Amino acid sequence: MTTQHTAGTPHPGLSFAAFVTLMAGFMALNGLAVDTMLPALPAIGDELGVTDPNDRQWVITAYFLGFGIFQLFYGPLSDRYGRRPILLLGVSIYAVFSIITVFVSTFDGVVATRFLQGAGSAATRVLVVAIVRDCYSGRQMARVMSLAFIIFLTVPVLAPAIGQGIMLFVSWHWIFLGLAMFAVGLTAFAWVRLPETLHPEYRLPLSMGRVLTAFKVVATTRNSIGYTVAMTLVLGPLFGYIASVQQIFADVFQVEALFTVYFAITAISMAMASFLNSRIVERLGTRMVSHTALCSMLVIALLGLLIEQLGYQNLYTFVALQSAMMFCFGLTAPNFGSMAMEPVGHIAGTASSVQGCITTVGAAVLGFLVGQSFNGTTLPLIGSFAVLGASAIGVVLLTEGRMFKALHEAPVAQ
Repeated sequence: MTTQHTAGTPHPGLSFAAFVTLMAGFMALNGLAVDTMLPALPAIGDELGVTDPNDRQWVITAYFLGFGIFQLFYGPLSDRYGRRPILLLGVSIYAVFSIITVFVSTFDGVVATRFLQGAGSAATRVLVVAIVRDCYSGRQMARVMSLAFIIFLTVPVLAPAIGQGIMLFVSWHWIFLGLAMFAVGLTAFAWVRLPETLHPEYRLPLSMGRVLTAFKVVATTRNSIGYTVAMTLVLGPLFGYIASVQQIFADVFQVEALFTVYFAITAISMAMASFLNSRIVERLGTRMVSHTALCSMLVIALLGLLIEQLGYQNLYTFVALQSAMMFCFGLTAPNFGSMAMEPVGHIAGTASSVQGCITTVGAAVLGFLVGQSFNGTTLPLIGSFAVLGASAIGVVLLTEGRMFKALHEAPVAQ
């Protein structure tokens, strides 16, 4: 879609800097909801009577499931009723269930409210991209998303430290209050300053048929479904890492107090890779960059398995190898997402919702299985990167016929 405003700023009443910051803030809601929880998982489990430490991972998995499933609904709703009201509705749901979680006294109740908190946050995944697309196109859109993404990438670095810092003074309940206050602040600012970006003439009737059609197109278009599945396989061990990382640093390496520091190190490597990708992908091509990174991830995982089996695994080798795998992930994921969208641009909005649902829900299930396999060692996690990485390579080969296509080569015919 081309830029809809032909004169002046495409978002009247909101400067460019404020617009980028607001979009980054909405993007950050999801990362904060996940990563601030990590240092709080033991306290949540202890207070609510969770006897199996692996069961605490449901606090993370339930959120991912809600976040994935409800992406299907926000796209069609925003096409019918506009971006602004649906975005504010979703973030309000996020805030309400953040507050409700404070007063829940059972672990099952927390799992349920986390699912619904994720359901609200799903609006940000769908609508931030839609709003930016409404206002900008081409290189301008890429610039806005890049600037917002730079701000967004600070979240996984800082969020666990924020959660741990809160718990130095008050209980874990205050983390949820903090999330609610941040969401309310964003909602209030957007209510006053963010205009509706979808013009009335672009609105579409509410139709589940479009979602079903998008499912069919995604599922029957080789490159689209191929890279969607490959993305799911790559994302699975990352979700498993997020679900079990607190246990790994606390139980395997006995550095619970420094958990946030080591987690930040691995997160920084992914941010560095995302920045590098933005500089090299136009010259080398999405396939060359992502396929090289995917193969490198497998090699690193196999090296990690060898180190584990030989008994040389320690805190420093684990952090180094995990940082290297996160670096490879930062070069793989955004390019896989781009290639999955290449052949379905004519239904980009709804297709993005469908692909987001498939990848998030599928990866949440895979990540949960990885996390539940935690046995006091790093073997299940590193093994998942090897097995699912190899599987992703197999899917890419089935999709493309071969790997490392040059930039000028066209995708395989549909």
